[in-house]
Amino acid sequence: MKKYQINKITSSPVVDFAAEELKKYLRMMMPYCGEIDIRYAPEATEGFRLGIMDDFGLDTSEAEDLVLDDILHIDTDEAGGIIAGSNVRSVLLAVYRYLTMNGCRWLFPGIDGEFIPVKGLEPVKFHKMADCRYRGECNEGAESQPTMIDAIDFAPKIGLNVFMIEFFIPTVYYNQYYDHASNEANREAESVTPETILQWKRQCEVEIAKRGLQLHDIGHGWPAQSFGFETTDAWYEVDPSIVPEESIPYLAEINGKRGLFRNTTVVTNACMSNPEARAKMVQTVADYAELATNVDYLHVWLADSRNNHCECEECVKMSPSDWYMVWMNELDEELTRRNLDTRIVFCCYVDTTWAPTQIKLNNPDRFSLLVGAISRNYTEPVTPNLDYSKVEKVPYVRNNITLPTTVDGYLAHVQDWREHCKVNSFVYEYHFWLPQYRDLGLFDASKIIYNDVRGYKSNGLGGLIEDGSQRSFFPNGFPFYVYASTLFDTSVDFEALKEDYFSHAYGEDWREVAEFFEKLGSTLSFKYMNGKMTDDPEKGNYYKPDLVENLRKIGEIVDEFEPFIEKHKIMPMRAQTVAVKILKYYLKHCKGLAKVLILKAVGAGVESQEAYYKHLDDFGKYEIEIEPYYDQFMAGMSMRALFGFRGTYIPF
Repeated sequence: MKKYQINKITSSPVVDFAAEELKKYLRMMMPYCGEIDIRYAPEATEGFRLGIMDDFGLDTSEAEDLVLDDILHIDTDEAGGIIAGSNVRSVLLAVYRYLTMNGCRWLFPGIDGEFIPVKGLEPVKFHKMADCRYRGECNEGAESQPTMIDAIDFAPKIGLNVFMIEFFIPTVYYNQYYDHASNEANREAESVTPETILQWKRQCEVEIAKRGLQLHDIGHGWPAQSFGFETTDAWYEVDPSIVPEESIPYLAEINGKRGLFRNTTVVTNACMSNPEARAKMVQTVADYAELATNVDYLHVWLADSRNNHCECEECVKMSPSDWYMVWMNELDEELTRRNLDTRIVFCCYVDTTWAPTQIKLNNPDRFSLLVGAISRNYTEPVTPNLDYSKVEKVPYVRNNITLPTTVDGYLAHVQDWREHCKVNSFVYEYHFWLPQYRDLGLFDASKIIYNDVRGYKSNGLGGLIEDGSQRSFFPNGFPFYVYASTLFDTSVDFEALKEDYFSHAYGEDWREVAEFFEKLGSTLSFKYMNGKMTDDPEKGNYYKPDLVENLRKIGEIVDEFEPFIEKHKIMPMRAQTVAVKILKYYLKHCKGLAKVLILKAVGAGVESQEAYYKHLDDFGKYEIEIEPYYDQFMAGMSMRALFGFRGTYIPF
């Protein structure tokens, strides 16, 4: 019997974890192969050898930065060989790539998403540097701790290398799950305290570090934290008396008054011309950076809203972006004084979409620009190799801005930022926020993601972090699979990705599932679901009576497909059985939503709203069955925002 050995050439906790992961999946693939020993053996020449490429004497010159750029190098036969990377994280990524090339797939997070074949090992030769440096996601929606841990575990298995945790304590996201917002009719609240959530955040950080992933941290909330009041309520209204009296002069003056903007903490900006206010914010950021040495990129953003910048006589002398750069330069000076090499990320977002014109960064090497194109149209992808000179830009008007409606409009502003500040840049995207619920047919939205990743890369941006739910796998994980795969290799073929994912998720009859989604997509336009089609704008973005016949076909398409579900309830692989189970509930969702859409299309606003909330309550009965994959809160928020129903709440 063949005896397998795993030798660690590089000494590192991440390589230790990579070796354990390799052992685990090898033993699952070959249940009768016996024990696989792991040892630290830098001089080993046989068995599997895991380590960084430099320790093997392999060329890494294609990487600009060995810490940030992921090169995967695999050269194995049936008995073992080299599995290496440009850094310790890349070693783990190379292990998962090796397993993928031997037939393993991770279709969605958790054990139930693992497709691990029983088979012998095949030789693998693979060498590639990831096309995008930043490939990740950020917490959002209604999150539970088990789904957060599963999401972190899942990320490197599909080639992602970044995980971001927004806020000092992300209470708002956890509360949206544990209070069961949007599903009160079916589930009782089981609230958790901010202290528990802070502990959970630290647990997430440890799991991120175990895998060597880049940890990106915080984002919004710095003014509130700096001036003595907490941001745990985020975008929800609070009692304005929580602001200490002595802090009021530090807050933005709007319409002649200083205080909380809309009585919310995270959306309140500072009086940026006030040197004391900036000094307090500099001190708060620097103190945090000094403590949080595990953070790879500290995101220092302004408030999460628009038209909320200070109007005092000093602040109006420069744009918000110029004052932002003043603050960043002062922060750089303080971090330098403390001998901290913390990487800082600032944001091209809402009012700072417009680049500064007066103030430049003194030390651009410390900084990265994050682009948040939140108002873009998600039915139109990024234009590859965009000619910025042909994009018209609306001038900045303080507290009366008009944001771009196309992603190309944002990229024209990004070019201004890059020319002015000479910084590295990447993207904060929202495909898995509200838009993901608006394509019943799945493939239109997936193709937008595919083209966006490729388009951003062609325009010189370094990658993406997705702001979205950690439960973005309803009706399946194909869009997320497209996202991760394309970030790693922008030349990958979309149709090949479809066949790969669907054949593993649904078995030899996968084409029937693909045809089902294609029928749904041809019946209900992605453009219609994004409010881009109407027969009479005065009657609303969704008034389209001639669409009713098509909408009624949704029920017919579902009925025709139900026998497939019955036939495939029990599949050879557990991941396939779960994939079909998710589809079973998706059919119920499609039928319920179709009734709402029919009412909306004929202009029956009140009736459509009542029908929607009935659908939300009815479908909420099934959430617990599919909650690792389906986010009831985010789905409800998406539809409410789309149709303007009561309870609409957009933290923006």
